Amino acid sequence: MKLIVGLGNPGIQYQFTAHNLGFLTLDRLAERWGIAVDNRHCRAQTGKAQVGSEEVLLAKPETYMNLSGLAVRELVGEYQVRPEADLLVIYDELDLPFGSVRIRTRGSSAGHNGMVSIINALGTLEIPRVRLGIAPRHPVKNGAGYVLAPFRRSQYKAVDALLDTAADAVETVLHDGIQAAMNRFNRKADTEPAE
Repeated sequence: MKLIVGLGNPGIQYQFTAHNLGFLTLDRLAERWGIAVDNRHCRAQTGKAQVGSEEVLLAKPETYMNLSGLAVRELVGEYQVRPEADLLVIYDELDLPFGSVRIRTRGSSAGHNGMVSIINALGTLEIPRVRLGIAPRHPVKNGAGYVLAPFRRSQYKAVDALLDTAADAVETVLHDGIQAAMNRFNRKADTEPAE
């Protein structure tokens, strides 16, 4: 089984924010695969799909971003998932240009609190991840305020394109492997949203 975890915060006030791009990517995948991510299990909303020959579990932790590791550790234990091979975490990255996608097989948290929690909970840096760039053209003074603010209307088209690209990246990982996905998606974003 492959476990795909999208990071975010539960609650309508966070639904369409940059910090919820992991949740939104899972919504896009669920829509493509004709499933619902609404089963409460291991402190997460989950949904199962069959993608090619792979059984896939989509999971949105309900523990809030900073405690994401609690749900991920329960899911990894429940399904006997090997983090380095069968787990994929999707989240926003303020250090990457808006609209870019970067896939990595391992690494530090780079200060992302959700990944800090997951790395600490699993005790390893060997966690494949899909990072979704959210950095604006101009530096922001309040990073927390920026990632938790709702998207502006001028950003909708770029966010929609980013979600399609993120879903394509996940499907490429599932069908062709993570190295092929890295070769295809680890490039500069073609467009940036208007400010």
